[in-house]
Amino acid sequence: MAVTFDLFGTLVGVEYPSDPAEAVARELESRDVAVPDDWHVAYGERHVEAPAGAEVPLPAHVARALDSRGVDVTENAARHAVIAAFDPDVTRRDGALEAVRGAAERGPVGLLSNCAVPELVPRTLIRAGLRGEFDAVTTSIGCGWRKPHPSAFEAAAEALGTSTTGLVHVGDDAETDGGVVAAGGRFVDVTETPLSAVVAELEAEQ
Repeated sequence: MAVTFDLFGTLVGVEYPSDPAEAVARELESRDVAVPDDWHVAYGERHVEAPAGAEVPLPAHVARALDSRGVDVTENAARHAVIAAFDPDVTRRDGALEAVRGAAERGPVGLLSNCAVPELVPRTLIRAGLRGEFDAVTTSIGCGWRKPHPSAFEAAAEALGTSTTGLVHVGDDAETDGGVVAAGGRFVDVTETPLSAVVAELEAEQ
């Protein structure tokens, strides 16, 4: 049995910007990018055509949003602005490390996280003291698909050397994390089964 954990809201708590568009705008301006007057409108529009369930990296969205208003920006500037705008304080949830290590004693353990911001997942793992705890780390920006799309779970399972039918996914969102069920796996909802009880839940299934 292989186990994957969701990151944000499951293993860690983070403080997101209350106004993401404004946070990105400030970082763009600090890099001498001319932010259009209707930036909040542009930021909220869809600029990158992608299949349903596919991840659109936020720097690509930001660059296209600026381009739609006639503002040229280098890919590097957009990337660094986004990374700086989403640089959160991180708090590891009680029982998170114990749950991950307990699962690792029973088989391969991975991370599967929806994240459109480059570098955010590895940075979060470092700050939460969770770096090096996983056999594989799969992100939507890395594999190209967001949970609940089956391809996201398939990528995570493949990284652990198994299939989705042998996968248990631990998360806090029944709509996204619960997509593992449609992919043939099992979902453990930490809003119902706290992290402190996850290992016992896994043992009960073996």
